[in-house]
Amino acid sequence: MAAALAQPNAEVWLLYGDGAAGFSLMEFDTFARHGLGVIAVIGNDAGWTQIARDQVTILGDDVGTVLAPTDYHTVAEGLGGTGFLLDDPADVDGVLAEAKAVAASGRPVLINARIGRTEFRRGSMSM
Repeated sequence: MAAALAQPNAEVWLLYGDGAAGFSLMEFDTFARHGLGVIAVIGNDAGWTQIARDQVTILGDDVGTVLAPTDYHTVAEGLGGTGFLLDDPADVDGVLAEAKAVAASGRPVLINARIGRTEFRRGSMSM
């Protein structure tokens, strides 16, 4: 929010995992009320995957790390933003173009990017 207020003519992007989005998605209400055209992308693999990779190795169970494949794009719309579901890589360019156009009008945008879970190398870190 501070970046959008400090640089009103800049494109402001927010990158979330689906787990982290649960902590701050309500900010879309604030973005909408203040006309802040930010663009948020949620990488949605329906899980706390970074937690699960070590938890499964150590405890042998993914309990508490599995999330529903939530329609975050619909949540953003309910909070006054515009939401896009991106579940086909062929649609990336079109969705990004639409998102940029909407954000330029002062409306916040959320792109719910459905992604697959990945196999992590032992000892690797992900971002």
